[in-house]
Amino acid sequence: MAMRDRSVLTEILPPDERVIEAVVARYQRIAPAVLRFARAIADNDDLQVRLGSQATAAGDDIVLDPRVFQSAYARSAPVTPTEVALTSALHEVVHMMSTNFDEMRPIPRSWLPTPEETAGLPPAADPEPQPRDPMGYFDFSGPDPTELDTDADMPDEMLAEFRTDEADQAPTPPTADQPVNLLDALHEAGGAAAEALFLSIEDARQEIQHLAPYAGVRSVLTDLYRAATPDAFREARPLGQYALACFMIIGGYSDRDSLQRRIAPHAAAALDDAAGWLDEAVRQSDPWEVAGIAIELLKIARLHQLITPGADSDSAATTKAKGEADRQAIAETVDAVRIVTPTLRDMDSYEQTRQASQSVSAEKGRKGEAEQAGDPATDQLVRVSESPTVYLPTGQGGKLLVETFPVAFRDLAPDGRRMLEQAAREWGVAQRRVSGELYPLFLANQRRGLRSGYDAGDLSPYAALLLGAGLFERMFERRDLPTRRSYGVSLLVDGSASMLQPRPNLRGRKTPWALAAATLGAWTLARLCDELQIEFEIALFNRSFAANADDTESSYNQRRVDATGALRRSQGGAAERLTRTVNHYVLKRFDDRWRHAEDGVAGLFYMAANPQDAARHVRLDRTGGPPLSMFEKAANVDEYNIAYAAKRLAARHVSHRIIVVLADGMTRGSVNDLAECVHEVELGGATVLGIGIGDDTVRAAYSRHQIVEQPETLAKAMVDGVRSTLFKTLAGTTGAGWWLQASRGAAPADGTNTFDQLQRSAHG
Repeated sequence: MAMRDRSVLTEILPPDERVIEAVVARYQRIAPAVLRFARAIADNDDLQVRLGSQATAAGDDIVLDPRVFQSAYARSAPVTPTEVALTSALHEVVHMMSTNFDEMRPIPRSWLPTPEETAGLPPAADPEPQPRDPMGYFDFSGPDPTELDTDADMPDEMLAEFRTDEADQAPTPPTADQPVNLLDALHEAGGAAAEALFLSIEDARQEIQHLAPYAGVRSVLTDLYRAATPDAFREARPLGQYALACFMIIGGYSDRDSLQRRIAPHAAAALDDAAGWLDEAVRQSDPWEVAGIAIELLKIARLHQLITPGADSDSAATTKAKGEADRQAIAETVDAVRIVTPTLRDMDSYEQTRQASQSVSAEKGRKGEAEQAGDPATDQLVRVSESPTVYLPTGQGGKLLVETFPVAFRDLAPDGRRMLEQAAREWGVAQRRVSGELYPLFLANQRRGLRSGYDAGDLSPYAALLLGAGLFERMFERRDLPTRRSYGVSLLVDGSASMLQPRPNLRGRKTPWALAAATLGAWTLARLCDELQIEFEIALFNRSFAANADDTESSYNQRRVDATGALRRSQGGAAERLTRTVNHYVLKRFDDRWRHAEDGVAGLFYMAANPQDAARHVRLDRTGGPPLSMFEKAANVDEYNIAYAAKRLAARHVSHRIIVVLADGMTRGSVNDLAECVHEVELGGATVLGIGIGDDTVRAAYSRHQIVEQPETLAKAMVDGVRSTLFKTLAGTTGAGWWLQASRGAAPADGTNTFDQLQRSAHG
């Protein structure tokens, strides 16, 4: 059995499960339970619990900072990730709802030091005497202006020239009768050390009072705190040990006897004197009363010489430095054990939290169980956390943002359709409907005395795809035994900016043809598949800041700038990973109608074939034009997109699955991972075709591959690859028919042939 101080949680959670997006995803799963808990505690059915980059509590909104949850997962304790997720969330809700130190009261006289207590303190330093002007010893004819009776001799306008703003720049300390807020009163009465001690014991008081009915939460907190206590005691000063022991006793996480055996003797003696005050703190409900107890606990610490002693010769700066050292000794030791909530970290953090309740614009009117607070950093965090995690055969996993391709590209569709027709003619890609050519084939079939119709099995239901691929003799599938064949096709296209770079064509000119030719091939295959309702999907993949379906050029760039800046402030080095995500844009889903996706594909072709004109169009209308900036020059991670597409294709009820991947370079992830992924997908029964544009590294990852150097061959390679795969499946699963017998032995021998070998086999 693992020891209680063993790093159990960090052992069972790999590093990729402790990153901020994984922490947010885990919180999202328990968010409904947290919301119900918060509403029950507050007795407010309108209360909303949200995530935000700045924690706050205002009105009907509680905003939690996900970084608090992330720090909880760095703990060493025998607890599970789910327990930590729920406990830390409930812990934050309790403290955000219970912490309010803004009530104004005069400083209680019992807090102020007595003459006996101040006797040993250094006296306040007198102001240094100013050297007198030597000229003042002489009597001149006129009086010195600086020695005038200003109230009587000078008007207010002239007085303004001689008065200083020292009173405004350094306000006088509050008097005992002047109302101030709680933290200011503590700082004035006991200094920084009293403030730190109060925040720690107030933390414990809130937890034991509000979480008492929830034994499970309390037990998890106990395990977390007890596991961290030995190391904290070992590194702490006696004052820090004393403060931590007070925290553990008030919170009910440990008893006084066991704590005294592990701390310095004079700190243990101070705990005996403090026992009555610690018991009293548990019963209090007023934070001002708890602050008074903190003052008394600090007096006990001073009597036992836990406080850094002062000297008569100490200057004001030295005294302040010693007080800051005591505050740091308390805060560092207690914070090493407790889950530090922003409202109870220190005075500055509390002030920021209270001010954020007025500055953070939490979205209103949303009915979700737990929503983000509307700031760009948290929007992106939640977006990444809710995206699917894709696991590779090697065991590695990563986030993949799956989005609908921006609809604003449809505005470019009219020009795109015209350019598609022109490119199809120039590149020799047939763009014709198949239904008109099927009619004479039906008649010929009937003249041979065969029954026609899909149900009879003599005409392949996929005749359109076979006809478009040039396999006219494969149209008729007269079978001895009926078979049920169905196909699913998934086309993945590289959407990085390098696909838009000019490349030489047959005429020796450089044009941006790579993405355009890929889109034309996708358009051709889509029309063939749509003729007889073959299931197919088209997706674009890249790595950049992910665009939304409703993004325009203006909104996309604004979101990217806001999210990147906010995440750099809140997440530091993790901002790059959170904003340059691996993206999977779906242009046409399996269940979508092709006519609804046509405009998006046509608009993409226009942008790909003529990026300069498309950019000029967008500059004229940035608020309505499509987000062309989404095509960044970034390193793609192909394997995650292939694994995700294969999983979606496997969920379709089809017998034959084909994945076509088109890219102009190798993955920037791992070539071995990509090869393993392709191999695993093919073992699952799918066929993966890799097409490299001017790049032969596809040979290292794809057993079926093709390399193209010209736009005229790219779209043809896509169609030929599907054609060869169809030929193989027909030859392998169809009964002995007249057409199969005529071409027996023409099928590929195995699945390792290249496109050229498969094509030669297909043509005999």
